[in-house]
Amino acid sequence: MLVSGALKSRCCTCAQCSDVVGMEFSNANLTCSICLDRFRFPVTIPCGHTFCQKCITQHWDTKSKANIRPQCPMCNEKFDPRPVLKRNVSLSLLTEATNNNGSSSGREAPARGGEAARAILLCERHKKPLVYYCRQDKMSVCCECAISECDGHDKVLLEAERENQELLLERKSKEVMKLREETEKSVSEVKENINKAEVTLRQTSAWVNAKFSALIKVLMEKQEATVHFMEEQTQATINEAASRLAELQEQSQKLAETQGQIAALHDLPDTELIKESMVVAVPHFKEISAEVTPNLQDQLNSVTDLLSRISKLVFEDLERAVSTTVDQDKQGSSPQDKRPVLAVVPSPATPCLRGGTEGLNAYRCSLTFDPRTANGHLCLSQEFRRAEHLTSGPRPVPAHEARFDHTWQVLCFQGFTSGQHYWELEVSKPWAYLGVAYETIPRKEKGKKCMVGMNELSWSLQLDERQLSAWHNGNRDPVSGPTQHSRIGMLLDYEAGTLTYYGDGQTRLHTFYCAFTQELFPACWIGEGVSITLCSS
Repeated sequence: MLVSGALKSRCCTCAQCSDVVGMEFSNANLTCSICLDRFRFPVTIPCGHTFCQKCITQHWDTKSKANIRPQCPMCNEKFDPRPVLKRNVSLSLLTEATNNNGSSSGREAPARGGEAARAILLCERHKKPLVYYCRQDKMSVCCECAISECDGHDKVLLEAERENQELLLERKSKEVMKLREETEKSVSEVKENINKAEVTLRQTSAWVNAKFSALIKVLMEKQEATVHFMEEQTQATINEAASRLAELQEQSQKLAETQGQIAALHDLPDTELIKESMVVAVPHFKEISAEVTPNLQDQLNSVTDLLSRISKLVFEDLERAVSTTVDQDKQGSSPQDKRPVLAVVPSPATPCLRGGTEGLNAYRCSLTFDPRTANGHLCLSQEFRRAEHLTSGPRPVPAHEARFDHTWQVLCFQGFTSGQHYWELEVSKPWAYLGVAYETIPRKEKGKKCMVGMNELSWSLQLDERQLSAWHNGNRDPVSGPTQHSRIGMLLDYEAGTLTYYGDGQTRLHTFYCAFTQELFPACWIGEGVSITLCSS
């Protein structure tokens, strides 16, 4: 081949020899047979023919679309699989030398693409092509620099280093692409969560406004009714007193007349005086009380007691709750802390649902305990309707992500996201917490954090011999009334945001008012030696 002959005739790297090489190859076959132009990044395929990398790649890509295997455009030799193209370094150097020689004599080779731009890079000091890359000095060098100044350094061909860096860039590009996809996914999640948060906040705001409006309306209506009642009672009291006053005045008039008759007898003669005095009688009347005492105080005891409790809620509890919320917001609490769940708000008002045992039974539902959640100390029986805390110690139970590992607790299998639901539980001893919880309640931690009512994800009523207590987010609210109840009823109204407890199915014990946002599951914490049964009727 003419190229190898030119390589043999080259004796050194001086400028004179470079001119000779350029002249010898001025008419040589240094052109690509596809584009008919000087080689740009020449590559040699297995049959020995050389082409521009871009030309042969495009040629094979075109044939591949027509289901034709790669083959040489000159000798038609076929290759299977498609060969990996590698640069012909020697031919590249000759091409570059020829281009450089042509440029010095006024014949500048046309620059085409990135390969042509790289082909004319010369060493500023020796004016020779940059063919090596010194990894120690981190720079491109020519042949003379490689011998004189980079001797003993770690050197590779410039194109090899380029391929290596291109591989690194490809890895970085994939890494950036992966990070970008993850970031885009996070962006989508944040947007979705923003939409959900807006909906939740709007619902919570509407719920709060509706409750305030309903409370104001009820208070105004009850105020009007109470004032009307007091006016009627006042008028009745005054009318009764006026009637007594008229009767007393009539008696006084009769007594005055009798006194006048007696006075007139003194002027009569002896015989007539004696006769008339026997006829005069002193009038006697029934005793009429002069005291005017309205009986309103006794009649309004229940109202005044209720108003005192409401006043405490409004002026103390509600004021404290609102102040705490505002202070937390001013201190810059994190978005995770601003969940649309209201604090415990005990209220004497009864939910607007059908009352009495028959009315509650209209909402009765059937429940079973979920064995996957039961702590090892609890034994389930009666088709998972009874849970008992064994005094003999924990049983070996399979590990499960839903199980309460350290808390004597169990959830029901059924959950609620809407509607009204009523269920009753028989408790053998007053040592339990009965309530509802979101599915996301903690299950693996030690201490009280997993107990129903001790976190912001659950609500509960604590049964105790001395005192009933309502719990939410670790906050306790004492419940007045009897403490001994063999059966506890629970009424959940999801949309209204109420959870009401009944003692022995009839006596209302307590009501939670909350803005529920997730699926609610009935939950029980069971003390040692205590059993709880889900009643079927």
